[in-house]
Amino acid sequence: MRLNHPELIDLLKMAYSAEKAAAFAYQGHAGAVKNPEEKKAIYQIELDEWHHRKEVLRIMQQYNVSPSKYYEFRFHVVGKIISGGCYVIGWFMPFYFAGRLESGNVCEYFRMMHMFHSLGIKEHDKCLYEMGIKEKEHEVYFLEQIKTNKMLPFFEWLFSWGNKKGMNDVDLEKKYSIEESEKYCKK
Repeated sequence: MRLNHPELIDLLKMAYSAEKAAAFAYQGHAGAVKNPEEKKAIYQIELDEWHHRKEVLRIMQQYNVSPSKYYEFRFHVVGKIISGGCYVIGWFMPFYFAGRLESGNVCEYFRMMHMFHSLGIKEHDKCLYEMGIKEKEHEVYFLEQIKTNKMLPFFEWLFSWGNKKGMNDVDLEKKYSIEESEKYCKK
């Protein structure tokens, strides 16, 4: 079956490649931190990103959607640059920007679900829901590490993410069920 939804096809291709960039970035992030517990947690997040990439590819293959060579190249380079940058930009910024990135990624998977629903396809709901929730867990982890840092208010003001501002409406304390999750990320 082929998908007749150009925006969904592009979002799948971009998500597939962006997961590689995120995994590369977390390799550098884990390598740059000194705390063994932080290192272990960031490594697990890297593994989650590789798993998401595999799941997105599985969905793409079902609809004969090939990865984008452009996105693969672009996100490969971006991921490697971020990975290297983690060694030179200090402790706070990798945690901050990882949390902000993850915050935006949450809705990526719920938007895919909405788009599949517009085509009458619900078979990917569980997978997309789980990936969206996992991205939210990543966001929460990174915010927890920096929530009391004196630089956070300035970065939150500048980049619109932090203790008071987020980029999604998912609340892990009051999660919707998979069946109700169409309510997420409607903005």
